[in-house]
Amino acid sequence: MATPISELGEFGLIEHLTKNVKHYHKSTIKGIGDDASVHSIGGNKVEVITNDLLLEGIHFDLTYMPLKHLGYKAVVVNVSDIYAMNATPKRMVLGLGISKKFSVEALNEFYEGILLACKRYNIDFVGGDTSASLTGLTISITVLGDGNADEISYRSGAKEKNLICVSGDLGGAYLGVQILEREKRILKEVGNEKPQLEDHKYAIGRQLKPEARQDIITFFKEKNIVPTAMIDISDGLSSELIHICKQSNVGCRIYEEKIPIALETEQTATKLNLNPLTAAINGGEDYELLFTVDIADYEKIAENPNITIIGHIEDHTTGQFLISKQEEAIPLKAMGWNQLKKDDEEPNDKSSS
Repeated sequence: MATPISELGEFGLIEHLTKNVKHYHKSTIKGIGDDASVHSIGGNKVEVITNDLLLEGIHFDLTYMPLKHLGYKAVVVNVSDIYAMNATPKRMVLGLGISKKFSVEALNEFYEGILLACKRYNIDFVGGDTSASLTGLTISITVLGDGNADEISYRSGAKEKNLICVSGDLGGAYLGVQILEREKRILKEVGNEKPQLEDHKYAIGRQLKPEARQDIITFFKEKNIVPTAMIDISDGLSSELIHICKQSNVGCRIYEEKIPIALETEQTATKLNLNPLTAAINGGEDYELLFTVDIADYEKIAENPNITIIGHIEDHTTGQFLISKQEEAIPLKAMGWNQLKKDDEEPNDKSSS
């Protein structure tokens, strides 16, 4: 009897399909299971490689996603993965499937966003492939970067008593897509109704034009900080922290009062009758960096206003919990969006992994 993919889910399916993967080259240091693979290129230098597949109707909706923004974001989600390894992005390859509905002018807009992101993050666009598509727009981007072997941060390095930190603020991108989906429904029902977006520029910007945290990686290098573990937040804080805990075989405690949420995010959540904490914990596509550091780096981390310490790592037997303002221990759950859920399950957002 055939097993439905929905029984495994996205990450379960990946584990199932890759359990028998073997490496045939000594230069492969890390393969499947992190934000990027890691390969020795001589001495202490390593190359890191990541790939993301973005599908129209699954990861983006062209009803409200401008093609220029889409091109820019498609690069950013890969750059963020390279930064999550504490490495530097250098080169990019683009695979594109294009349906007949796209004009040359439309593709020019898309490429304008691609090139703008390459300029912003100092990346060489070195090649790729283009094909016809029967199902809309398909984007596959591979970014290659490099770094020092002794400075690469894996998901598996978190240790007991490490501090858990996050860059920026969380939840805005999730609320941005809620606003855009709401206005899409109104447009479909009412017709020429003007979208009500003015009061939600911050959240919409976080969704349509995210930025990768180059500044945080620069800060690490300036302060000689090497995170013990790191991951970028594409599927939600809870999901990403569970990844780190699972691969590091540790437990954790994070604190509700410490979770960084922008005032604009709180205001938008209130207008949508949503809990901003839920958006911050379970929403996706913030592309902030979640990382752990040795407690000896506390004073250095505390210097940076763009980094918040939200908790600490514990022994694996203690589990993974959010401590509420009422001091209730709430088990963390991987609630980020999963495109391989059963049809009757509702996804939380449209984040790409």
